[in-house]
Amino acid sequence: MTLRERIGFTTLAAATGALVLLVFALLTYIVSGGASVLSWEFLSQSPRAGMTEGGIFPALLGTFLLTILTAVSSVPVGIAAAIYLVEYAREGTFIRLVRLSIRNLSGVPSVVYGLFGVGLFVHALDLGISILASGLTLGLLTLPTTITASEEALKAVPRSYRDGALALGATRWEAIQTNVLPAAAPGILTGVILGLSRAAGETAPILFTGVAFSLPKLPTGLGDQFMALPYHLYILSTQHHDIVRVRPIAFATATVLIGLVAVLNLTATYLRARARSRMHA
Repeated sequence: MTLRERIGFTTLAAATGALVLLVFALLTYIVSGGASVLSWEFLSQSPRAGMTEGGIFPALLGTFLLTILTAVSSVPVGIAAAIYLVEYAREGTFIRLVRLSIRNLSGVPSVVYGLFGVGLFVHALDLGISILASGLTLGLLTLPTTITASEEALKAVPRSYRDGALALGATRWEAIQTNVLPAAAPGILTGVILGLSRAAGETAPILFTGVAFSLPKLPTGLGDQFMALPYHLYILSTQHHDIVRVRPIAFATATVLIGLVAVLNLTATYLRARARSRMHA
């Protein structure tokens, strides 16, 4: 190994180590700040006394329902769009513009999606300030990520997978369904769950379309307002009338939110590994 290679590897190792230490220090700071509050009661009870007592169950439930709605509204459309772009669309100026637009939408700030959600779902479609409007808005937010990840996963499947099925008399859709999609599933699942992880932690889109700081009861339908962990954390950290008193609750809420995102990421890793093992079985 030359001196230049050693310097390069050392620099990369040092950067990686510094990043790991930074993440570990941040997690330690957050978890230790909320350790005194974390308990089963904290996860299963509703807030009381102006959010200074009780737990975060309504916010936890609202985040779960919101994530489900986001997945239902974005994943089928995103995967279908990726299949069309990769398998059916003819390359040309229009398709290149479509792909460029999708890439650009991935970089649009989330607050813009929130304002768009207010105009489209809350007012134009008359869904009101509701969990449905928030879920559809977050679905739009994650749609570019889902399309891009699915498209790249489909492109990575060897051409022989398609040609082999077509040579045996299968239609194009049958070849996609039986050969291409199973091979692309690990990449698609990873992109989908990473997109949902981002959606679970967003505040701005739901701030305009349905979230509330405190509600007397749990939502009973898709037309109700709801509580969510990111907005709950935002209020506790910046807008509460007694920030010092609720700071441990804010740290504990942040710990739960990080844990939720970690579970989603671990789920993506497990599903990807399982799908790959099935392909090679």
